[in-house]
Amino acid sequence: MRLSKRLQSIVSLVPDNSIVADIGTDHGYVPFKLIESGKSKRIIATDISNESLNKTISYIKQDLLIDGKIVTRVGNGLVPIKPFEVDTVIIAGMGGILISDILKEDIKKTDSFVNFILQPMVASTELRVFLNKNGFEIIDEDLVAEDGFIYEVIYAKRGLELIADEIYFEIGRKLIQKRHPLLNEFISKKIEEALFIISELDKHLYSPKAQEKRQDLEKKIAKYKEVLQCL
Repeated sequence: MRLSKRLQSIVSLVPDNSIVADIGTDHGYVPFKLIESGKSKRIIATDISNESLNKTISYIKQDLLIDGKIVTRVGNGLVPIKPFEVDTVIIAGMGGILISDILKEDIKKTDSFVNFILQPMVASTELRVFLNKNGFEIIDEDLVAEDGFIYEVIYAKRGLELIADEIYFEIGRKLIQKRHPLLNEFISKKIEEALFIISELDKHLYSPKAQEKRQDLEKKIAKYKEVLQCL
């Protein structure tokens, strides 16, 4: 089976010999690939309804279900997973704020897991802020270009991480450290978005809030350009 680039990146960050919970598994492509490749020993694939999980069950080979290598469970967030039952949690294809809410809903249970592979569709900055303020360390990150979008994939573990500059919440420090080949394009898109917002704010320059927002965006653009110069 050939995965999309986004899903390939998620699979690549999962540690070898792991026991995984794939939260909101959808069609079950990631669990199937993790078992097929021998990267994981057992997967618990969850989704919010039986209807959603039926897509997974119909896709996954029946022998994997019968052997217990892939187990399907209905439930929201981490509710279907018991403490210490897995070592790795995948939460992908959701907004960064929703991912944060899932992790903090039962923080004691979250503390029982080791590895977290997170793929926010939006609000990655808010997710990084949450991770930093709640005792997570980002171990690795990836960028994936697909269908006109650049997706961010984060691998985090429990730990402390000192962030010297808030720009690292917007642009992952690991991406900068390894000079990710998509980083130039990724930052350039952020600059374009900021400039567009500024052009819209300029229509309301008599508003103090608009002026303040404009100044914040100009500072942010300057930071983006500093990072580009370091690449």
